[in-house]
Amino acid sequence: MTTHTAPPDIRDDALAALRALVGRTDAEFHDGQYEAIEALVAERRRALVVQRTGWGKSAVYFVATLLLRQQGAGPTVLVSPLLALMRDQIAAAERAGVRAVAINSTNAHEWADVLAQLDRDEVDVLLVSPERLNNPSFREQQLPALVRRIGMLVVDEAHCISDWGHDFRPDYRRLRDLIAQMPADVPVLATTATANSRVVADVAEQLGAATDGPAGGSEVLTIRGPLARASLRLGVLRLPDAPSRLAWLLSHLDELPGSGIIYTLTVAAAVDTARLLRERGHDVRAYTGQTDPDERAESEAMLKRNEVKALVATSALGMGFDKPDLGFVLHLGAPSSPVAYYQQVGRAGRASESADVLLLPGVEDRDIWHYFATASMPDRDRAERVIAALGDAPVSTPALEAMVDIRRTPLELLLKVLDVDGAVRRVQGGWIATGEPWIYDAERYDRIAAERRAEQRHMIDYEQGGGCRMEFLQRTLDDDTAVPCGRCDNCAGVWFPTEVGADASSAASASLDRVGVPIEPRRMWPTGADRLGVPVKGRIAVEEQAGEGRALARLTDLGWGGALRELFAAGVADGPVPERMRDACVRVLAGWRWTERPVAVVSMPSRSRPLLVSSLAHGLADIGRLPYLGELAMTGGGPTGGPGGNSAFRLAGVWDRFSTDALAVPAGPMLLVDDQADSRWTLTVAARSLRRAGATDVLPFVLALRG
Repeated sequence: MTTHTAPPDIRDDALAALRALVGRTDAEFHDGQYEAIEALVAERRRALVVQRTGWGKSAVYFVATLLLRQQGAGPTVLVSPLLALMRDQIAAAERAGVRAVAINSTNAHEWADVLAQLDRDEVDVLLVSPERLNNPSFREQQLPALVRRIGMLVVDEAHCISDWGHDFRPDYRRLRDLIAQMPADVPVLATTATANSRVVADVAEQLGAATDGPAGGSEVLTIRGPLARASLRLGVLRLPDAPSRLAWLLSHLDELPGSGIIYTLTVAAAVDTARLLRERGHDVRAYTGQTDPDERAESEAMLKRNEVKALVATSALGMGFDKPDLGFVLHLGAPSSPVAYYQQVGRAGRASESADVLLLPGVEDRDIWHYFATASMPDRDRAERVIAALGDAPVSTPALEAMVDIRRTPLELLLKVLDVDGAVRRVQGGWIATGEPWIYDAERYDRIAAERRAEQRHMIDYEQGGGCRMEFLQRTLDDDTAVPCGRCDNCAGVWFPTEVGADASSAASASLDRVGVPIEPRRMWPTGADRLGVPVKGRIAVEEQAGEGRALARLTDLGWGGALRELFAAGVADGPVPERMRDACVRVLAGWRWTERPVAVVSMPSRSRPLLVSSLAHGLADIGRLPYLGELAMTGGGPTGGPGGNSAFRLAGVWDRFSTDALAVPAGPMLLVDDQADSRWTLTVAARSLRRAGATDVLPFVLALRG
């Protein structure tokens, strides 16, 4: 083990490094900054820093890195959760004279150069994502050498370690194992702005693995500061519906100070809102997890240069995004907890005296919270299926998907959880079972679910409460220094306009009344279908493919999505399609620029909503003056399985379950009507049957597109 001798007093060197970092000769440490640096550099301790956004947490780890490197320590490894955050950290490091490089999913072409720089000791800070730590080649080939040389470990946005946290990421739990492998005299720093006492305790426990530093202290040093943000002016504006919220935004966006961020809860809402604002002359861009990485980087840069009024973003633009003069943060729909809300609004007013923060909650917020909460929780039955399907031979994720009937995204999340729990392991070529016993910790997950429900109630309390809003957020984060801010709408009165312009209302309503979403046809059969008794693989024959279809709207859309969610809600009785909805479907057909007009209408058989599907098909046939041929017959008991599941199982559940024998299918395009489309395999198999019966094309039409 290497023994480091720290100088008795490092304050002068630390202050010089800080002043170089910020470019000011009169800069001084904030309360707690030097204490953290001293603990890391002079005492080689493990520290958790919980401080408000803008306090200067990055200054702590950059200054500590410079001092440790001067003493001969190896590079700092900085675990950072988001690409946007990595980009900002590298830029800040360069300003401080710190040589920082990153290894992430977008720069694989640079990895060889980065590793060569590490070998030459030309790197001060290596930024990695938590997911990269479990990449087999990185874990087995690069990580052991890095652990031997590491000078300091920094865990940024450390609340992600805790499954009590609002942004839990399973890969963060592996950091405990990494810490246990490191030499005991390597300092560890964790930082966050969003952690209540329970999360602080959990993070400290993770950091405390194998703590036997040379200073003899095994406790994690926790430095907590007041979380009040004096620059923020908070407010809540409750409006009756989505058109009203969009109309308010159209009326008043230009009045908000500077440039900022407009947060939405879903990708569809971000895209739709950005489109409407652009159509009305506002310079905005959509920013979501589905946006191309290069486009995201360009959008971040444009916002920082004030070349756009706002980014309309999901939570993909969140932790660590650094624009010190961000003028406003506005939410169309509330996050599911005050902690998450504090983290997002903390982007604003970091280096300015004033920034405006306004929440426009929606009646649909709770449904969206429930969806994301249930989607992120591991399921016992699914977990046991995954473990049972794995053995000693590696199985790739696509192959495993075909074996266990779990879609790719939830399967990948579940595998991470099981990996952290020690039941499975990622190796070259895929996943294996470890053979270690795994027990579903129902009590733990019940506690987490109960806590998340409590957080949702607290968010409603924030929206509806009459007390100081900043004080409420601080107390939610267990900050006992909280006092009334004197600036929010409850302290000082409503500071934002509440009226909505008539033109804006018309434009918002027209935008939300927009109809028609393309349904891309399936072109390839899913991997593994042949193992489930479906004799197909590879590309779907062109003469058996469906054509591009249409849906009235997505279930997540701001406009017609609300009416569709009500129509398909659990417990709602089957009935004819509402006239207004049928008329909207006619508008979709009128705007559908098909190559050849359909010659007839066919409907899918439905167990749950036969009246809805039949009335829609009859109505469209009558209005379009097309013959209605009837519905496809179900054979072999009809489709099996339910919504969700992976493609191979969904295909197997509908394969050969529809017959056209009772239909006189003419040569020509068919309009195929159903209520919803999810995986699209039902439509694909039905279209194949119709094409084989003589249809020259099949054009699917559904009310709702899921996802």
